[in-house]
Amino acid sequence: MRAIRVDDSDPSRVLLDEAAAQPKPGAGEVLIRVAAAGVTLAELSWYPTSHQKSGEPRVGAIPGHEFSGLVAAVGKDVGRLAVGHAVFGMNDWYADGAMAEYCTAPYFAIAPKPSRLTLTQAASVPISALAAWQALFDHAKLHRGETVLIHGGAGAVGSFAIQFAHLFGAHVTTTAAARDHDFVRHLGASQVIDYQGSKFDELVKEMDVVVDTVGGETLARSWTVLKPEGRIVTLASSEANSPDPRIKQAFFTVEPNQKQLVEIAHLFDASKLHTTVDSVVPLTEVPDLYTGKVRKPGRGKLVASIDQVYV
Repeated sequence: MRAIRVDDSDPSRVLLDEAAAQPKPGAGEVLIRVAAAGVTLAELSWYPTSHQKSGEPRVGAIPGHEFSGLVAAVGKDVGRLAVGHAVFGMNDWYADGAMAEYCTAPYFAIAPKPSRLTLTQAASVPISALAAWQALFDHAKLHRGETVLIHGGAGAVGSFAIQFAHLFGAHVTTTAAARDHDFVRHLGASQVIDYQGSKFDELVKEMDVVVDTVGGETLARSWTVLKPEGRIVTLASSEANSPDPRIKQAFFTVEPNQKQLVEIAHLFDASKLHTTVDSVVPLTEVPDLYTGKVRKPGRGKLVASIDQVYV
């Protein structure tokens, strides 16, 4: 099969378009014929891209861990999933990803594709929507009627976090560039702060929850806008190894969750949730995306088209 792999011999971690062996599903796994895959640009610098879970060096990693496609084969004990089903989901960060014609994933990490979404649209959802869901409900324990500040509201995770918080009955404030203010208001934000022209910590106080997708100075200043019992969660990869105990407690990594994907799919099919595809690029342009030679506008998710027959 065709795949995009990390060139481990190059210190700049370029990507190569080359042939790779087609994977086979083991027990509890599903083989996906990939239609489209979401792009996470920071992934090449993450530990799982260069190391195995054991700590040993990892060779020739295939990036891209959220996808849509058709079930091509199944292992034992995969529930009701069957060959030919259209699905979406994610796989383990240490596994080979979906920038290839085929990938495998545990059955509990995928779900039937929302019927209202195309396969291209569906590929933009799993990691971003699960991250937003888990940030708000699993980690921040958001309650109806609470106030929530979402940093990076026009981004892939932020745009879902705004929608979930609004649907749940929270009062949403978000930071976004001026060009994106109408966009995030449409998603459900009641207050929008231009992060380029204003200081959010001078405009908001007494927040119940802060969801941070930015890190750095933005995260550092966010502690000052919380109520005494307020909670911060951050998904900023730059904070993964922070020595600050508060940040260690606030940081989390998104996890696969079939039940949550099914609930998210139901929201799409009820027209209560929307996804934004930043742009769609062919597999041939993927290496240039990850290395920064091709830039994306920055609203929603960037998606790679893997199999034109199905997207």
